[in-house]
Amino acid sequence: MLEHDVIIVGGGLAGCRAALEIKRRDPKLDVGLVAKTHPIRSHSVAAQGGIAATLKNVDPEDSWEAHAFDTVKGSDYLADQDAVELLTREAPDVIIDLEHMGVLFSRLPDGHIAQRAFGGHSHQRTCYAADKTGHAILHELVSNLRSQQVKVYDEWYVMDLILEDNEAKGIVMYNILNSHLEAVRAKAVMFATGGYGRVFNTTSNDYASTGDGLAMCARVGLPLEDMEFVQFHPTGLYPVGVLISEAVRGEGAYLRNSEGDRFMANYAPNQMELAPRDITSRAITLEIRAGRGIHPDGSAGGPFVHLDLRHMGKEKIMSRVPFCWEEAHRLLGIDAVEQPMPVRPTAHYSMGGIPVNTSGQVRRSADHLVEGFFAAGEAACVSVHGANRLGSNSLLECVVYGRRTGAAIAAYVQTRKLPTFDAQTYCDRAQTRMRQLLEQDGDLRLGDLRQRFQDCMSEHCGVFRTAEIMEAGLEKVQALKAEYGRIQLSDRTLAWNTELIEAIELQHLMVVGEVILTSALHRTESRGAHSREDFPTRNDQTFLNHTLAYHSAAGVDLAYMPVVINRFEPKERKY
Repeated sequence: MLEHDVIIVGGGLAGCRAALEIKRRDPKLDVGLVAKTHPIRSHSVAAQGGIAATLKNVDPEDSWEAHAFDTVKGSDYLADQDAVELLTREAPDVIIDLEHMGVLFSRLPDGHIAQRAFGGHSHQRTCYAADKTGHAILHELVSNLRSQQVKVYDEWYVMDLILEDNEAKGIVMYNILNSHLEAVRAKAVMFATGGYGRVFNTTSNDYASTGDGLAMCARVGLPLEDMEFVQFHPTGLYPVGVLISEAVRGEGAYLRNSEGDRFMANYAPNQMELAPRDITSRAITLEIRAGRGIHPDGSAGGPFVHLDLRHMGKEKIMSRVPFCWEEAHRLLGIDAVEQPMPVRPTAHYSMGGIPVNTSGQVRRSADHLVEGFFAAGEAACVSVHGANRLGSNSLLECVVYGRRTGAAIAAYVQTRKLPTFDAQTYCDRAQTRMRQLLEQDGDLRLGDLRQRFQDCMSEHCGVFRTAEIMEAGLEKVQALKAEYGRIQLSDRTLAWNTELIEAIELQHLMVVGEVILTSALHRTESRGAHSREDFPTRNDQTFLNHTLAYHSAAGVDLAYMPVVINRFEPKERKY
């Protein structure tokens, strides 16, 4: 059995920033970090547009209070306002801290960090490194990890959280190279495992975004919060689904329908293309439904709209958003200087996740916490995004709450002893799970079942939802879960068996998908990214509450938790 003072699962921004903060607070602490990819291949590296903070380098009238209000309004008033205040107050300091670590932000002519406009923000406050911001930040954090002697287990896959008597005691993980299993005990366990976009068939998320941490929590009886709120980014490159950053619209690109109209004037006349993502995604979907989408041959009635950069000019495109130009050119052969990009909404971000307080400690209910267990980043729900996240607030959450959670863990473990448990029992259980999958004889290929599950989620829990559609989706999910025992793996070796990983990931995706559908079915209102055509209005009287969903073999049980409202009273959301 391996031992660390702290074990962190996830090598993205939140996990790396927490690890660094723990070592800053107490260099003597032994910190381990586990990632199923190399840390610099974590999905944080794909974040493009920027990170919000009220530095006032471009807009001296900006303030943390304005940033907080924009965030709460963007969340459709479901964000916890104490958490939002911490996020926005601490934002400028974490940006300067990142700069001192070596992050190469884009600059203004006078040398200050550049800031651009972003959807839903009332001021130009988004700091950026061209359109490769996550890449720039994550590389520096990983470099700093090495200098702090954090033990990194890259390309190890975590299978189980060890939770006994309301205390997180460790994890079970295996080495992808040779399938060697290890139990790890620690005084504190932190999950920073990212999102679950691969629940859907079209997503901007990488192949590793399979909700592993959330499913592991659900399997040991812990709740998941606000899982019905899944953000669909309005500008996924059609048909591949990869992200065309909001930075492109922040720099001035237009959305046009088959008639050439900038249709956002009909949906958000003040913010236009920089309306919040939920509003823009619905607008694009409605344009396509109305027959004003575009076919690849340019005719009307097709499945996408155009994102038009041509008026921006080559110099601005290649200096401000070069990666987006590269993606369209590499994947579709489109030169965005001369041609518009085909785009439509793509599953992008998880507003929900593992419920935590503002110190990152995991909740087991509205009123009780789990000892020794912490979470941060997209895997967690603190909740600073509520029903809809504003662009450039996700990197900020990872860094602010990664730092806060790291500080809380460093203090927490000072008086903790290493826990005790029967490691062999947990390793045997994991070994049995793996062996059953490897030896299972069936008539079904893994990829076929996964595709049908992802198609089901996209069809039955997409941008627009109704009870009838979601109930049919839940029936399909149950039928697909029953087919899991028919899978036969073609690779039965123990060396670098990616098919085995994908089989375990599909189990996790099915847990997450069932929780999303059930939570969405029972929220009979429209709020933020959760848009019910059968309940088109927001219902604060009943649903100004967070959903807590408990998954079990018998189904999903729901409870609710009040939203923290201490500054901004909910009102109608207009842009």
